[in-house]
Amino acid sequence: MAPPRPLALPPGITESVFYKFIDSITEALGSYNVDIVSSVDDLPDGSYLEQPFSHDAFNIVSKDALIASAVAFPRHVDDVQHIVRAANEFGVPLWPTSLGRNMGYGGAAPRLRGSVVLNLGKHMNRILEVNVEGAYALVEPGVTFEQLHEHLVEHGLRSESDDPEEKKKDRLWMDLPDLGGGSVLGNTLDRGVGYTIYGDHWMCHSGLEVVLPSGELMRTGMGAMPSPKATSRFWHGKPHEQPGNECWQLFPYGFGPYNDGLFSQSNLGIVTKMGMTLMPAPGGYQSYLITIPKGEDLARAVEIIRPLRLQMIIQNVPTLRHVLIDAGILGKRSDYTLNDGPIDDAGLEAIAKRLNLGIWNFYGALYGPEFIRSAHWSAIKSAFSAIPGVQFFFPEDLRGQASVLHNRHRVLQGLPSFEELKWIDWRPNGAHVGFSPVSRLNGDDALRQYELARRHCREKGFDYMGTFTVGMREMHHIVEIVFNRRSAPARDAAHSLMRELIDECAANGWGEYRTHLAFMDQIAGTYNFNGGIQGRFNETLKDALDPNGILAPGKSGVWPRRWREAGCRGKL
Repeated sequence: MAPPRPLALPPGITESVFYKFIDSITEALGSYNVDIVSSVDDLPDGSYLEQPFSHDAFNIVSKDALIASAVAFPRHVDDVQHIVRAANEFGVPLWPTSLGRNMGYGGAAPRLRGSVVLNLGKHMNRILEVNVEGAYALVEPGVTFEQLHEHLVEHGLRSESDDPEEKKKDRLWMDLPDLGGGSVLGNTLDRGVGYTIYGDHWMCHSGLEVVLPSGELMRTGMGAMPSPKATSRFWHGKPHEQPGNECWQLFPYGFGPYNDGLFSQSNLGIVTKMGMTLMPAPGGYQSYLITIPKGEDLARAVEIIRPLRLQMIIQNVPTLRHVLIDAGILGKRSDYTLNDGPIDDAGLEAIAKRLNLGIWNFYGALYGPEFIRSAHWSAIKSAFSAIPGVQFFFPEDLRGQASVLHNRHRVLQGLPSFEELKWIDWRPNGAHVGFSPVSRLNGDDALRQYELARRHCREKGFDYMGTFTVGMREMHHIVEIVFNRRSAPARDAAHSLMRELIDECAANGWGEYRTHLAFMDQIAGTYNFNGGIQGRFNETLKDALDPNGILAPGKSGVWPRRWREAGCRGKL
């Protein structure tokens, strides 16, 4: 029986070569771990927890523009190495992904059409270690935030209860993003954020194990020094199974050049293990909401936040959320308006009044013993009271009422949630793409960036739905462009809006920290100091480490020579 024909092949790869590659990896993985994408029936959009591996479920360009030729499911590191070596032999490009739940940024889809997707998360999903003394975990790509949390609960290290007596028994907390179903490793490599004190995930990792484009295995930081246990006469394992150095997850730098950054948002290796810092239980916790009544109050709020954040009085990664993000969790657009055009200021004020919210809503948390929490809250409340009409709430103040604070109360203490999925249904057949520029932690900058984004959204027929996520000295401004994925005009408008926002923000010196596949080349091009030296540096590294150009061509706008010469850059 003839094998199925793939819907797409990588440029320059014949069916004969493709099938030889498939035969090679099938022999190692088994036929049940290799799927050829051969029919449009293979392209259902699925859902967040049943996401497709062949394409982008929230496609902002045509669905078949970014599709895989096949999907492979390695079971362990040996399989990954075999696949990489076979890809070098046959010249077939690979697109590694952990779970493919990077929704709004492309999901599991490959940037180069016809690449073979490596789904690492299906089988490589073990929590290899949770160390209580060192407060860290060592995980494989398929470990989700929810899975890690359940592990902590199962082993008596964490309680889900709000009972103060139960919380006293907690030993370790974890940080997580808005949704608990994503990969800990994948989110961290893409420099995702969470909302506790440990909200900068990349900062909180320590030690990587990486399959290089050659198929060789490397460990970074202290992991480059073998453990004495690995030389024991009792050890019979393979290199990837050898225990790591005891300081691998404790000191990320090791000796010599620090390599880990080369594997973040990059295509220089496939990360198969990662250490992640866990948070010692803080000994007390209180979430809060501060409602800020007017859109123009944003500037004043940010000026209040900056000194509090720099002084660590605001301890966690807090968020300033626009009212429509919260409205999208508490209802659908049709619950608030029957007008299809962008909601105007009067409409926003009506929604805010109905939901007992401000136009901006600040969610934060207090950690530590009661006397520390009280001191911090006193300073925070006093500072924000300078804004007329501001209101302050703890979750208990809103008991029995529908409020996003109840969900943020969970997320800000590291308890997995899926509530944020709801605002995606703001429009029928809802999908979204994220526009994510960085802003100074400065009121005037934040207000200018908000007004620019809102103006462009309105001009294209979209509601502005955004959040400022506050780091230590900057803010990630996450603008969620929600569109009807079944409407070609809506997809085209969202695509055009993204292009305009990228260009105009770049003209103001605002660059994105993360993006959808379709815009990686454009955004990489905005980082063009000194004639684009950073891009040329990245390409030099890529060509040296991956001379056959097989690993994730086009990831973050970095194209190996083979695909640059084939004219693949920018073709979307």
